[in-house]
Amino acid sequence: MSRSARWFAQDGVGGFIHRASMRAEGLGRAAMDGRPVVGICNCWSELVSCNLHFRSMAEAIKRGVLLAGGLPVEFPVITLGENLMKPTAMLYRNLMSMDVEESIRAYPFDAVVLMGGCDKTTPAQLMGAASAGVPAIMVTGGPSQPARFRGRRLGNGTDLWRYTDEVRAGTMSRDEFRLLEEAATPSVGHCTEMGTASTMAAMAEALGMALPGSSTIPATHAGRLRACEDTGARAVALASTGGPTPAEVMTEDAFHNALTVLAGLGGSTNAVIHLVAIAGRLGVELGVDTLDAVLRRTPVVADVRPAGSGLVEDLHEAGGIPAVMSALEPLLRTEAVTVTGQTVRAALVPPAGSCVASLDRPVKPAGSLAVLRGNLAPLGALVKAGAATPGLLEHSGPAVVFDGMADMLARIDDDSLPVTADSVLVLRNAGPRAVPGMPEWGQLPIPRKLLAAGVTDMVRLSDARMSGTAFGTVVLHVAPEAGAGGPLALVRDGDPISLSLRERALTLDVPESVLTARRASARPPAPARRRGYQRLYVDHVLQADQGCDFDFLRYAADDEPIPDGPIDTGWAGGW
Repeated sequence: MSRSARWFAQDGVGGFIHRASMRAEGLGRAAMDGRPVVGICNCWSELVSCNLHFRSMAEAIKRGVLLAGGLPVEFPVITLGENLMKPTAMLYRNLMSMDVEESIRAYPFDAVVLMGGCDKTTPAQLMGAASAGVPAIMVTGGPSQPARFRGRRLGNGTDLWRYTDEVRAGTMSRDEFRLLEEAATPSVGHCTEMGTASTMAAMAEALGMALPGSSTIPATHAGRLRACEDTGARAVALASTGGPTPAEVMTEDAFHNALTVLAGLGGSTNAVIHLVAIAGRLGVELGVDTLDAVLRRTPVVADVRPAGSGLVEDLHEAGGIPAVMSALEPLLRTEAVTVTGQTVRAALVPPAGSCVASLDRPVKPAGSLAVLRGNLAPLGALVKAGAATPGLLEHSGPAVVFDGMADMLARIDDDSLPVTADSVLVLRNAGPRAVPGMPEWGQLPIPRKLLAAGVTDMVRLSDARMSGTAFGTVVLHVAPEAGAGGPLALVRDGDPISLSLRERALTLDVPESVLTARRASARPPAPARRRGYQRLYVDHVLQADQGCDFDFLRYAADDEPIPDGPIDTGWAGGW
């Protein structure tokens, strides 16, 4: 018996109530008579420009479901928008995943189509679907139409950060910056470069949870609606056969492939946290050593900003993710099964154009994304070496410490700040628990007096994240965070800090006896009084090395099984 039949095929009062509820929508008995029911999980919102076109996408998905003989049922979940949501959409990723999981489990779906776009919506939906266990397939919103400014195509964030530095340095006027604002977002869709939204769309495809070639189709392209229609049809097939389920698709091999594609794209550092969180829902361990092994051997083969020069639309024209995976084929586990029911190998296509390079002549060498460890990051940290200044990846300098964002904003442009180009800027108390939510604050601005002197990059490190569109020599996700008692809390102004990409090391060069004394006298700041969801978050969020998920949401073999479908209450069961 299918899941939906447990609601609609039973006799008695229970079946009567379930069928009558659907009849109120104008459905006849034939619509519920054994047809696979496909849920369409839609996070459309007028607050999120990445997702503004999801209504038309949902209609195309419904068309595909109907043409394949299924019954489409659209349902809403909360939406997360990186730009307007404060303090950060990351705070609410876990909440959205719970919304998705519980909605899928509570309603009569035989399969589900997940619709994600803006940064955190894609991982949240994959996390929720992984925990719910119902067959699922994902379709993402696609990159927006590129903006043009001064005769150049823009990356939504990558170029914004460059022009912002120009304004702060006095080389770009405020009037010019206002013209940039008017040009910056010409259409719906997510980031045009390989920021977090584009990266996570690619990860959904690399994991095998989306149709091959679908993640890079531009948001305004008719091909995106055709991909939605095909996704709806495939969802009916998943419903009819009972799978493969998310757990059967997102295996250890699938995560190996996704990490390899992440490195090959020069993708967002945020994707590491999200992949670890999704894997944790399924009992797949992605530890620091596993990450390091994959990242060390995988070069960048996609010439896309910020690690390269092109945009996602160029990548699509070159064959999209199937072309990238074709270039990376010797490093992939190509027998992994995808949501299509076929293997990864069946979806590979040869690259068409210069946007996808080969392994022997890559865009950038292996290690473009690297895991660092040391006494400053016992549980690891990340650096996007492919978007950094090479000469700063082997560097030692004195720390300039900021205790949170307010402190940094108050002092970063003060001419009396004791900082030079060799300094290491340190931001702490910006991790998962401290803010809370681990905002994208890690790309600390260059002090204005150094910008004016021509300095364009410095070593910066924090327990925060940064936008996937950002660049620079920035060390992120230092774990454990200062707010959880991590060693970042022990750093003092002037302490020498060493970064070595070659050694994969992040070191506070202070005698252990001094650190022991500091630790003994440390007085952690009193936690802010929280209520509601934020209190739940602070009490249960894990550190970056475990994906910042909640401790009670990760897979555990001894968890009590959750009832799947209606519970026979007697009066609502049979006659």
